[in-house]
Amino acid sequence: MTEENNSSTHPPLLPTTEDDRFAWLRLLRSRRVGITTFYRLLAEHGTAQKALAALPEVARAAGVQGYEICPAGVIEAEIKAAKAARARLLCLGDPDYPAHLTEVSDAPPMLWAVGDTSLLSQPTVALVGARNASSLGTRMARALAQELGENGYCVASGLARGVDTAAHIASIGTGTVAVMAGGVDVVYPAENGALAQDIASTGLLISEQPMGTTPQARHFPSRNRIISGVAQAVVVVEAAVKSGSLITARDALDQGREVLAVPGHPFDARASGCNLLIRDGATLVRNAQDVIAALPRLAAPVAPMKRDLLDDLPPPPPERRTLSQTANLHQQILSRLGPSPVAEDQLIRDLDVSAGHVGPALVDLELDGKIRRQSGGLLSLGS
Repeated sequence: MTEENNSSTHPPLLPTTEDDRFAWLRLLRSRRVGITTFYRLLAEHGTAQKALAALPEVARAAGVQGYEICPAGVIEAEIKAAKAARARLLCLGDPDYPAHLTEVSDAPPMLWAVGDTSLLSQPTVALVGARNASSLGTRMARALAQELGENGYCVASGLARGVDTAAHIASIGTGTVAVMAGGVDVVYPAENGALAQDIASTGLLISEQPMGTTPQARHFPSRNRIISGVAQAVVVVEAAVKSGSLITARDALDQGREVLAVPGHPFDARASGCNLLIRDGATLVRNAQDVIAALPRLAAPVAPMKRDLLDDLPPPPPERRTLSQTANLHQQILSRLGPSPVAEDQLIRDLDVSAGHVGPALVDLELDGKIRRQSGGLLSLGS
């Protein structure tokens, strides 16, 4: 870290003590504190402990009365469950945190991991596809995963039925990472319990969700951005036009990853998403060599992050706005949002207001439950 970074008012990215890690968890688990709000609170207050102390007043200023931070007992229970599951906490900036994931704008501040974390430093390809995969689809996933593993690539997927399961099974001997939608101690679907145990022994299970979390529908899109985020490329084997695999492909494009797809018969709905991706410029995949040819050879592990990502956040505005100005800005933001997500940078351009003013307003509205943040830096009205 440079001397300039050392003198920064931003907090160090990596929590250095167990108390720091406890406070990070407690801040992130506090009600209505999303990832962007978490980073902004750290940037503005310097440490998670100071951010926690300030959070009730921040919420009160946003119009939320009686706000309480996450109880310490909740975090103690989560840490106890993690020890029982032999899970490690990886914090952003930790040497074992997946280096490629740090490039993602909404990278999880923390991940729970069970298994061999060294896999996170290997060149990685994500294989995703239909849960109701065809026989040809699962055969293709197995062949791709096996050959990619033999060529030194780790295979990442989501532990779902169909393509994900086939990819994990075929790469379990060479290195596979399963990104879970719920807690790392909650296997979904249950039928993959034995597979999850095998992956925990020789591969790696990771999740951003609290221990013991049963996956809900809203967790899967968030999980998908991590699948693409830990990889250098995403290969879609079979996918309908409206499917989670296409969400993963869109995340990959937003993250600057290579997107590749296996073509299928035009009459097969399970191939429609892949064919659409190829039409729009994705690399066509016939075998693993097509994937390898599209990627640079990564002989060395990815260098660990050496800078403070919080330095990229805009500083808080230098002057305080009046209550009427703040209320007016809140109303302008809400009037421009709806059920369909809008990119935060587009919203800022539409408002023609400095990012330094819009950022705190978005934190207020998120704490108040009036807006929701989604993966990819998207915003929508709260439910």
